[in-house]
Amino acid sequence: MVNPNVRALWICPRCRRRFANRNQSHACGRTTLDHHFRGRSPAVRDLFRALRRAIARVGPVTVLPEKTRIAFQGRMSFAQVSPRSHWLDGHFVFARRLPHPRFYRIDTISRRNHVHHFRLFSPGDIDAEFNTWLREAYTVGTQEHLGAGRRP
Repeated sequence: MVNPNVRALWICPRCRRRFANRNQSHACGRTTLDHHFRGRSPAVRDLFRALRRAIARVGPVTVLPEKTRIAFQGRMSFAQVSPRSHWLDGHFVFARRLPHPRFYRIDTISRRNHVHHFRLFSPGDIDAEFNTWLREAYTVGTQEHLGAGRRP
């Protein structure tokens, strides 16, 4: 069901990327997933595929290969990864701070915007706990955390 209180996404006229906020700051540019996996272990690509499958089970997303990262977007980006030689560095965006040993850093951007940094080494790291966090981040990405009566 479409929420009538939610604004249409703004589309950048240069790169055609969609954003929840008009004129959102970003780097226009196009790259490919393959670009991110050049020189990486094949296991890293397999790990990314496992993450992508887990995200797809949560709901519809757009995968955005950018210059330095691969973002996952609902209405807004809620998770990202950067492939490394033998692992994935990434982060979730939560509406709350959630200290946990699996998050090696938390950056608070605003009252309802907390970036939780993680590292994945194997598909086994995408466990039930990780999937719970993935679902929570997805609600931020779809802006469900703002409530039905709020206009983002």
